[in-house]
Amino acid sequence: MHFAVSASWGPTDPTRAMLPFIFAASALQVKDKVTIMLFHDAVHLASRGVAKDIVPFGPPHRFEEVINDTNSKILICKPCAEARKIYQDNCLDNIIFGGMNDFHKASSLPDTKVICY
Repeated sequence: MHFAVSASWGPTDPTRAMLPFIFAASALQVKDKVTIMLFHDAVHLASRGVAKDIVPFGPPHRFEEVINDTNSKILICKPCAEARKIYQDNCLDNIIFGGMNDFHKASSLPDTKVICY
């Protein structure tokens, strides 16, 4: 199975910011594939050093586990990022800049469920 996850929460709400990654880690444990699209304030998570300092209240931190898994793809909304002065050169290596067309493509893959946070 493939999950296309829309994430829009950033550092101002650590638990909501990390929920997409906690879900993704659960899916990856059973060898599902995951595409996470970072929109709105979630684009801050793509910047080097930001996500490691965001600690959810209660659930464990799973960001690094997800971003380094070969069955996951992390997309960042380029217009959302550029509006916040976030560019490719200051983002993590595994981040792919894209747009809504890329999320639509991921959402349209066979055997895909869309989840929004």
